[in-house]
Amino acid sequence: MNSSYESMSKSEEQNLEELFENKFYCSRKFTQEIETIAHTNEGMSYIDAIVFFCEKNNVDVESIPKLISKPLKDKIKAEAMELNLLRRTSHAKLPL
Repeated sequence: MNSSYESMSKSEEQNLEELFENKFYCSRKFTQEIETIAHTNEGMSYIDAIVFFCEKNNVDVESIPKLISKPLKDKIKAEAMELNLLRRTSHAKLPL
């Protein structure tokens, strides 16, 4: 059984993948967007950047967790601990 996807050339496959990535957010693209928002708006936290992104793009905040990468999750966790929203872990934190 030969599907149309199997008969695509490599360039057509890449174009299709790029179309999907541009149309739908993946974890990598979402993380880049949040990093950009947080760094562009001085003093904005990562949590605020996510809320800002959701409001700007009419995205439900509850649909975001699956897009959060491990490094971004770690930054959000550290921020939440600083704001006393989470208990501090026993791991030592280097002053940055």
